[in-house]
Amino acid sequence: MSSSAESRQARMIDELRVFIKKVLSDPTIAVKSVEIARKHRNEPKANEVIAREISANTTIRIPENWSEADHMFLDILHEVLDDEEALY
Repeated sequence: MSSSAESRQARMIDELRVFIKKVLSDPTIAVKSVEIARKHRNEPKANEVIAREISANTTIRIPENWSEADHMFLDILHEVLDDEEALY
């Protein structure tokens, strides 16, 4: 693995560690994030709207220029909603 790939991977792991610590310290973050994603998932530019509202209503900050971890978080939110929808 190249040093730039290793550096990118280390940065992503660090960002995910901080995110997991926030979620564990405030369990309402997960609930609020899913509710926000559910509300906006079918809108044009849904991810941008979801990211802005999560940033405004939780301690999670998703900047305008998303990192790989930010993309992963938004993708996982959609997967959770897809799984939820499949149950019904």
